[in-house]
Amino acid sequence: MVEESSRKASGYTQPWFCPSRCKTLHRCRNHSRCRRTKDHAVSTLVRVTQYTCMLLSYLMEHNADKKKLVVKLRQLESNMSSSRKMFRLGNVVHALVAARKTTQMPDVVPRFCLTASNLTRALYFVCDAALWLKSVGLQPDIDKPKWQNWATKFYYVSILMNLARDWYEISWRLEQAVQEVETKANSSWDNHHQELNRVKHDGLHGFLLLLFQILKRHPPLLLDLVKNLCDLSGPLDTLGIYKTNPGVIGFCGILSSLVGILTLASPHLKLQQ
Repeated sequence: MVEESSRKASGYTQPWFCPSRCKTLHRCRNHSRCRRTKDHAVSTLVRVTQYTCMLLSYLMEHNADKKKLVVKLRQLESNMSSSRKMFRLGNVVHALVAARKTTQMPDVVPRFCLTASNLTRALYFVCDAALWLKSVGLQPDIDKPKWQNWATKFYYVSILMNLARDWYEISWRLEQAVQEVETKANSSWDNHHQELNRVKHDGLHGFLLLLFQILKRHPPLLLDLVKNLCDLSGPLDTLGIYKTNPGVIGFCGILSSLVGILTLASPHLKLQQ
């Protein structure tokens, strides 16, 4: 059973996009974390720009009057991709620290899923760093297609592990909702429990309605699920598992990035690990 994480009440609010002098201006209690949050925010904004360029270039590529603009958009997209690789150079350590932290989780399934996700993400960042060294000419002998393939596979496995964790959370909450219905006396049911009891016997439609209610009552779980599903579109296409097009990948990338920005601006919307 998933343990509900306890949140400590505090009157202090750490700025989500803290300036470099946050110790002086905001009396920040965790300056290193604040700097990592700022770097993550900048990287996310660069990611939004990259996928926006991808989507726009796809939408305009068949317009003869926009060919020059399409070329510029694709060049900007390539530059943003290189910039993101530079921002991610230090993320190997962060992923390994996160993996060590998740090994201490009390619940077996989330512990396995999140630890595996963080470890494969660390390997993805290693491949990404090698590709960056290739792009700037520091290691010209690196086999780019091979490293790109490995990076995509590690990223794909990491997302699958995150989705497995999300499904475990959803399954547990669905089970809790059903048990909640069964333990309530008929005389004390409110409208919410009556609705849960009704959808329990409605087959697929009832399951989807109950799933909608669960996700509606737990926004962090909904946002994490949406982000992981959107992130899945890229590796599925690259690995040839499910081919789409740059328009779909660009749209999913923008949506995933916006969710990331939202969880940075409002940390209570981020699914606890």
